[in-house]
Amino acid sequence: MLYGILLVIQVILAIGLIALILLQHGKGADAGAAFGSGASATVFGARGSANVLSRATAFTATAFFVNSLALAYLVANRPEAPSVIDLIDTAPRVIEQPVDQVPANGARDVPADVPN
Repeated sequence: MLYGILLVIQVILAIGLIALILLQHGKGADAGAAFGSGASATVFGARGSANVLSRATAFTATAFFVNSLALAYLVANRPEAPSVIDLIDTAPRVIEQPVDQVPANGARDVPADVPN
């Protein structure tokens, strides 16, 4: 159950990290603003977005990596389930007649108490 919760958190953190990275403007955006482009005006102001988005990206990235390490630990230390081959080895075996004792017509001797 813990693995499922951490996996959902991992997906949410990944989507949040992608969104935060795409919201940030690159270094080339300042050069475009110098020539009179109005694209540099953001919701946070001319300089305010760099500080808030950078910190949010750093926090989300740290949480993403910590969650990744927790998921890796859970996967590496989970108890092993028995394989199908192990279950076959412990199953009761059916003893059949040896081939040299089977009649030529292919019929096998069936005990009287076994229903048909």
